[in-house]
Amino acid sequence: MAKFTVADIKALRILLMAKFTVADIKALRQKTGAGMLDVKKALEEAGGDIAKAEEAIRVKGLKAVAKREGRTAANGLVASAVTDVDGGQRGILVEVNAETDFVAKNQKFIDMADEILQAAVEAGAGDVDSVLAAQLGEATVKDRVEGLIAVIGEKMEISHVAVVEGEHVEAYMHRTNPDLPPQVGVLVATDAAGASVAHDVAVHIAALNPAYLDRASVPEEVVEAETRIATETTIAEGKPEKAIPKIVQGRMNGFYKSTVLLDQGFARDPKVSVGKIVDQAGGKVTGFARIRVGSAE
Repeated sequence: MAKFTVADIKALRILLMAKFTVADIKALRQKTGAGMLDVKKALEEAGGDIAKAEEAIRVKGLKAVAKREGRTAANGLVASAVTDVDGGQRGILVEVNAETDFVAKNQKFIDMADEILQAAVEAGAGDVDSVLAAQLGEATVKDRVEGLIAVIGEKMEISHVAVVEGEHVEAYMHRTNPDLPPQVGVLVATDAAGASVAHDVAVHIAALNPAYLDRASVPEEVVEAETRIATETTIAEGKPEKAIPKIVQGRMNGFYKSTVLLDQGFARDPKVSVGKIVDQAGGKVTGFARIRVGSAE
């Protein structure tokens, strides 16, 4: 004959007196993502009314969100997806943040990020606001994030979203720590011929973090500022006046080699530029995006 403890008998008595069932608890947990004790308490206070209990749980979650608004969420992960679209492919990167790396590697957090990514893909979202507004089950992505904040107790947010489209889009996810989910995500768009080197270019971008695709992509005001700095520096060094234009041009070339993807020395062979590697494949890079967790890049 089974033996019951005093605690077992007390719990059974409460459940028998309650106006809700174990199935109600399970259903509300699945819907809200709240813990069992929170769901049970909400149902007790609502007299078994599931709708009222759900509202109480959401209110509690929103209060938790408000309390954590001032905190910094600099840990997390980057998730990526590439889908076929008319004329080529579309890639998306979504950065989902939490306060600590402990939560970043929590399976509940990782599962939520996967759900967010899928919702973003299905909605065709292209920025943070449209991802937050995307439908996720019976609610929105924003609701899902707020629900997990109430459960885990840390500030969470979606801080960056990047989209790249092209004939071919390659995604590369890099782990800076083997114990954590991907911390760096890269998308590279190429033409069909460039697909053969797209992965290598994506790995290069993850490592060297270029700011621009090519020289034509560098804003005019940036070029003017860098040229002015190079000129003033050269004059201050007392270089001969006739030599100044050539020296300035050399310094500008150095600027391009450090910030422009196609000018950078290829990570695997710095003596050859990325542009040369792509040319040798007979291809063309048409765009890229890079997101690193906790960075404004």
